[in-house]
Amino acid sequence: MLKLISPRNFVKLFTVCFLCLVTISASAQDKTKTIGNKLRTGSSNTSFDAVKGRQVGIEMSAGKKQVQLLRLSFHTQNRSNDSIPFKVNVYQMAGKFPNEANLVKDEIKGYIKQYNHQDNHQLITVDLSPYNVKVAGDIVVSIEFLTTKTGSNIGFACGLFNGGTFHKDTETEPWKKIPVVGVDFNVLVKKLK
Repeated sequence: MLKLISPRNFVKLFTVCFLCLVTISASAQDKTKTIGNKLRTGSSNTSFDAVKGRQVGIEMSAGKKQVQLLRLSFHTQNRSNDSIPFKVNVYQMAGKFPNEANLVKDEIKGYIKQYNHQDNHQLITVDLSPYNVKVAGDIVVSIEFLTTKTGSNIGFACGLFNGGTFHKDTETEPWKKIPVVGVDFNVLVKKLK
């Protein structure tokens, strides 16, 4: 026969169901996705000398809803005997080129390790999560070299026909675009409400 649930058990059951829904909802908030280009290593690369103020980056679609940037990743090859420091910049797209206003308020630094014969290509990752950078729409994520290293010739893994590469040769020069070859930068993002 069918037994009815006592009021006391009903309250317990209701509480458990409510807590399950809250947990599911909270875990849905932490959904992540990767934007940008596919990471790869190999012989295909495009190179730039490390010159103070020079920037290299790509356009990424963050989507219509706001996301938080968590981690920048890219493969590179440093042909210099020195490590190369850089900082991460993020710009909103303004037509065909990035806006000049950097969306990153704090200086987010990283470095490309000095060349050694064992690590021909190296994966560079920069933790962006402590800086709480929130964006939506089309953005450009770039790195800016903080020092000049003569003959550095930094090689970035790249792909063909994946959106191209934006570069700015000095702080005062305008953005330029290499239309066919795009460096393989990508960013792990967290979807926000």
